[in-house]
Amino acid sequence: MAASWKKSLNLPKSSFPNRPDPKLHSQFLSRCSESFYEWQSDNRPRENPYILHDGPPYANGPLHLGHAMNKVLKDIILRAQVQRGRRVVYRPSWDCHGLPIEMKALKTKSFRSISPGEIRDIAKRLASKTVQKQMKSFQSFGIAADWDKRWTTMDPAYEIRQLRVFQRMVRGGLIYRRRKPVYWSISSLTALAEAELDYRDDHESTAAYVRFPVLSDLSEVPGLSALDGPLYAAIWTTTPWTLPANQAIGVHKDMSYTVLRVDKYNLLVAQSRVDAITEILRTADSVEVVVDSIPGTELVGLKYRNKLHGKESPLQPIIDADFVTGDSGTGLVHLAPGHGQLDFEACSALGIEALAPINDEGIFTAEAYPDDPEKLTLAPSILDGGHQSVLDLVGDDVLAVHALKHKYPYDWRTKKPVIIRATAQWFADVESIKRAALGSLDEVEFFPASSKGRLRSFVKARSEWCISRQRSWGVPIPALYDENGEAVMTDASIEHIIAIMQQRGSDAWFTDSPDEPAWIPPSLQGKFRRGTDTMDVWFDSGSSWAENGRPADVYLEGTDQHRGWFQSSLLTYVAAQTSESVPEGEIAAPFKKLITHGFVLDANGRKMSKSIGNTVTPEEIMDGTLVGPTPTKKTKGKGLTLSLDPLGPDALRLWVASSDYKTDIQIGAVVMGHIHSTLIKYRNTIKMLAGSLHPTKPGSPITKLDQIALVQLEDTMNEVGKAFDAHEYSRAIKAINQWLATDLSAFYLEAVKDRLYCGDGGGVLLPIFMGFLRMLAPITPVLVEEAWESRPDWLKEHAHLISPARQLYHDPLVPEGNLPMEANQIRQDLPTLNAVHDAVKAQLEQARKRKVIGSSLESTVILQIENGHNTLEVLRRYSDELDAMFVVSGVGINTELPTDMDWHVTELAQGNDEWYRVHVVPATQDKCGRCWRYVAPKKNSICQRCDEQLMRRGPLDGSVKRALDAVKVAERTGIVFR
Repeated sequence: MAASWKKSLNLPKSSFPNRPDPKLHSQFLSRCSESFYEWQSDNRPRENPYILHDGPPYANGPLHLGHAMNKVLKDIILRAQVQRGRRVVYRPSWDCHGLPIEMKALKTKSFRSISPGEIRDIAKRLASKTVQKQMKSFQSFGIAADWDKRWTTMDPAYEIRQLRVFQRMVRGGLIYRRRKPVYWSISSLTALAEAELDYRDDHESTAAYVRFPVLSDLSEVPGLSALDGPLYAAIWTTTPWTLPANQAIGVHKDMSYTVLRVDKYNLLVAQSRVDAITEILRTADSVEVVVDSIPGTELVGLKYRNKLHGKESPLQPIIDADFVTGDSGTGLVHLAPGHGQLDFEACSALGIEALAPINDEGIFTAEAYPDDPEKLTLAPSILDGGHQSVLDLVGDDVLAVHALKHKYPYDWRTKKPVIIRATAQWFADVESIKRAALGSLDEVEFFPASSKGRLRSFVKARSEWCISRQRSWGVPIPALYDENGEAVMTDASIEHIIAIMQQRGSDAWFTDSPDEPAWIPPSLQGKFRRGTDTMDVWFDSGSSWAENGRPADVYLEGTDQHRGWFQSSLLTYVAAQTSESVPEGEIAAPFKKLITHGFVLDANGRKMSKSIGNTVTPEEIMDGTLVGPTPTKKTKGKGLTLSLDPLGPDALRLWVASSDYKTDIQIGAVVMGHIHSTLIKYRNTIKMLAGSLHPTKPGSPITKLDQIALVQLEDTMNEVGKAFDAHEYSRAIKAINQWLATDLSAFYLEAVKDRLYCGDGGGVLLPIFMGFLRMLAPITPVLVEEAWESRPDWLKEHAHLISPARQLYHDPLVPEGNLPMEANQIRQDLPTLNAVHDAVKAQLEQARKRKVIGSSLESTVILQIENGHNTLEVLRRYSDELDAMFVVSGVGINTELPTDMDWHVTELAQGNDEWYRVHVVPATQDKCGRCWRYVAPKKNSICQRCDEQLMRRGPLDGSVKRALDAVKVAERTGIVFR
């Protein structure tokens, strides 16, 4: 009979697969990305769009997980905004200029000599090819964007907008050219800005103590007039290669100095450094103090000679420098104004030249040692042993040499050390706009809030921005130079150059003949040449706000962009407003919200590196194969391969959303195992819900149990919505998973299953189905589209119903009215209902363990309430549905226990100072052959509810009719049929 009754049940039927079908993947991917973006552009209000301005990734190589996390986070934000009724504007972008691509272009040629035009042509083709590859990868992540309107920093229109920003800053007097020390990358052959540096703590330098002979007349200097023998000034340097550039020695006028007698000469050091210097000179025959204390003011003005400048070179001064301290070294500082910013400022105030006798490659020039130039010009690069060549020439004046590990700047692209070198560069004045820039940040929302301090600290630390680069692949700085090398740059000259560039393109700046007159404004008389410097790539990408016309609603990038794109965007935007005389109090930042995320680490918390072999690609996550967390010798560094179901971009996206992206995120086989389990759970739930949707169910009455489910759904959707608004996606996923496991699966679906399969098929599965998909839509859009496609045919006939991803998030899921209870009453009752539900379930489990029952339907639960007026009131309010909630065949409240029972399980429970006992006792009726509840009037019969359901169905299936006839015979004759 069981087989016959099965055909009368409303068992779930759905075409939705437990695992995605790869054959249909592209269909759903296109529907939730390209089609979705186009739909929202046409169906959301045109006014006040939500703009997410893309921080352009660099078009150099394949994408990594950091790229994927960034784009997925942006996509989640935009999809959530569409659900709130906003039209979103998102144009993907790429940063295409700069050194890495230029270096790749240079490597494509077998010869060293290559013209700027050739470099630009090859670099453009390389960047364009990479943009196409990266775009396809981004699209495979399910990113909805206006791909046809993507922009790159090498687009002609973009370059013109950038030059317009530059022109506005020139007009405002914020751009200037000056020869001064800047960070110089020998490996990149260009100047760098602070934002292009990495600092390493393990850099090792060769430090040296060196003496210089003081040659001034000391007879009038108190404390020094009676010295016997020559006097030397001792200095300490961590960059001996800068000694040829030495122009002065700095002392502090408020410090005290001491003269040590070292064998047959005298050595001048700070009083606070006597013990340290004595230890350094421990190999000398004797070291003693001969003059204990000399004020620094007495030393200012003395002269000394630097032998590296030649025998006939003029003497050099000892000057006052307020940054000199007595905490390290000798207390006297070697000043090379061509190789240090503080040195430059101290010396330039006195008119002392900034000498920097090295070339772009770090090789000494002839002026480094004029007496015998080849001894240094033929020496190695200053970072490859050139320092030793200098120390060899200094000879006996080297007092000591030692290795020193310390923090040092590196070129963040080539990972090679940089130097400080005085060259003529173009600068943007940051100091004059700094206050306005910092003030504009007070109107910006930061996520996390602590990131505001990080950005402020970077802005505070800057006074100027070196924006010129000595490269070919970039936007040219529109400067003209006369025959004397003097730069000409005015608003009018830039306007003329922009006009020519709009006709010929930026490449022509580099490829036109040097004497091409078209580039020279008619107002300029004489001969002029075009400059060869290009703009810093941070100025390129930092000018991207110019395409919006107003501040974007949000910028979202990695935390490293506080010193990069966030900062350059802020500075250029504020500078442009300042140049247009916008009042300081009205100056805005280019972003209303600024969101930052951390980096992706491997399962052991290490930075991913190809050399280590611990990288994980987005494709490995999507296709279900990734390297395990611990590479071993047996696996030859590859680690253990974990094979998971190929769940596509939803697996990648769910991993991103489940992570606390505001910190560094770890990924590995264990993490992805949990993500895959969660995603499979989503699919199984969707399959059950979709399969249980029947055309008659929406007309069924809503019970109290149904309304509990609706309240739980509404509360969860509100919590998830708030998490989306706060950009706390892991909190949203946690809320969804908690609701799914506790409220939906363990409570409602378990309780409503009998009604779904055997009763009127009612319930509120359609609102739950829609609400669940609405919550998942920003996170797993491919899954949502696939689920919507798998909805039953009768639902597809309702043309007005659109995909939950396109619905408004907070639109009602159930028409108002016809609800049995007030929602707030249910919210008040739920804690009590849940507590009793948990107690009942615990007792039923005990009964199973004791093998008293197999199914919970074999039992009746009797609840005896002691000192529990509130509990009693709540339970009576739901008394007619408690058997369904507990999945038992009956529930009694404060009824007497059967005296003839031979078993029972009891528990004393407490909640809110109210006591109650839970008794599990045998069901009093017989098992229904159709629904298996113990509510049938006699053996081999069906319950009244099942009988009524069968009668309502009209003509019965033959096997079902025969089964029903057999039941009636059994009821009449007592004969049992098998």
